[in-house]
Amino acid sequence: MNNDEQERLLLATLEQTQEQLLTILERLVGFHTESPPARNTNELQLYLKETLEKLDFTVETAPFYRQDTLLWATKEGTDPEHYQSLIWNGHVDVAALESLANWQTNPFELVKKGSRLFGRGVSDMKGSVACVIWLVQTFHQLKIHLPGTLLLQSVVGEEAGEAGTKKLLESGQTADFAIVGDTSDLQFQGQGGVITGWIQLKSPETFHDGNRMKMVHTGGGLFGANMIEKMTILIQALQTLERHWGIMKSYPGFEHGTNTINPAYIEGGIHPAFVPNNCRLWITVHFYPNESIEQVTSEIEAHILATAKADPWMKENLPTFEWGGESMLVDKGEVFPPLALDPTHPAMLELAKSHEAQTASKPTTTMSTSVSDGGWFGAYDIPAVVYGPGELLQAHSDNESIELDQLLTYSKILGIFLLRWLSTKKTV
Repeated sequence: MNNDEQERLLLATLEQTQEQLLTILERLVGFHTESPPARNTNELQLYLKETLEKLDFTVETAPFYRQDTLLWATKEGTDPEHYQSLIWNGHVDVAALESLANWQTNPFELVKKGSRLFGRGVSDMKGSVACVIWLVQTFHQLKIHLPGTLLLQSVVGEEAGEAGTKKLLESGQTADFAIVGDTSDLQFQGQGGVITGWIQLKSPETFHDGNRMKMVHTGGGLFGANMIEKMTILIQALQTLERHWGIMKSYPGFEHGTNTINPAYIEGGIHPAFVPNNCRLWITVHFYPNESIEQVTSEIEAHILATAKADPWMKENLPTFEWGGESMLVDKGEVFPPLALDPTHPAMLELAKSHEAQTASKPTTTMSTSVSDGGWFGAYDIPAVVYGPGELLQAHSDNESIELDQLLTYSKILGIFLLRWLSTKKTV
């Protein structure tokens, strides 16, 4: 069977077996993998392991956090040394249910209403995972064997800034190209980076609130300060720097001012009988693909320290900084590296052809205002794109839904791309 015949047979089979996609997605949605609380993906990953082993994948797993598992499955090509390889990456944790009373259906039951499918994760991103499982199941059914190697990564932790994808890549997993199937509405997406950080002010002394008058009024003579009030000075300084960044920095594909500094959470004080002796501010920093974590954190620290040194109390008690982390749940920090796109990469060109063939339009290339695990591929120098079904508006929403037709289209695009890319010889 030649390539054209394989493609026609694949597309026809996908048209005829749509119920298999719905069956897989129904099963995936039925697993309660909300994050937070997380620590609940073992059963889903076991289901994927058993399913992929039946399709002749070599499946391996590794424990992540308690009751969470990372999974990767390899279908080695018939001539991997000479043909292109691919990683397809997806996460199986889903957003927490913040307003269950607003749901019109059971979030963990797949419900079809007209052309739309409802259920937690259908858009972000169990729908995409279901497409890939259905696709490789169809390849197996049709006895399609390709010369290039396919590596599927089913990770967890993305919803809580837990670097499951990083763990797999730092172990040495690699390929000639990667597709992160996260929510992009079938657009080619790169992304900026995100890092969270804590700014802390701490007084060397603790005072009863009855001493406040001596700290703030003429003649009081007590050298002390309210840490919450001092933190408001630093918040204003962050806003000044944020506006400066918006004026002076830009990157193709981003709206001006996308590089934000968000004061997201603040904690401090003991109780009303004390002058607050401690205050911590948790910030979220968005930055562009041509910037590094070290660059943006250094800029923030320099600006905040300059502000503090202009204050009589803070210059003697400078703020401290903590950056990043590996879990919003464990160490209250996260890092998502940026992902720059190379539109001239052969895999991008091939994926664009497959997209246009199924949609009758060229793919839109954008830079996401959100972040995903796509940035880790950029950090490990693996060419990649974020490309998946689902709308960002639906991700994390009440009554999350997706168009069935978009899942079918994505499956067809990805299927044709796999046939072609994994049959493309490596360049010397």
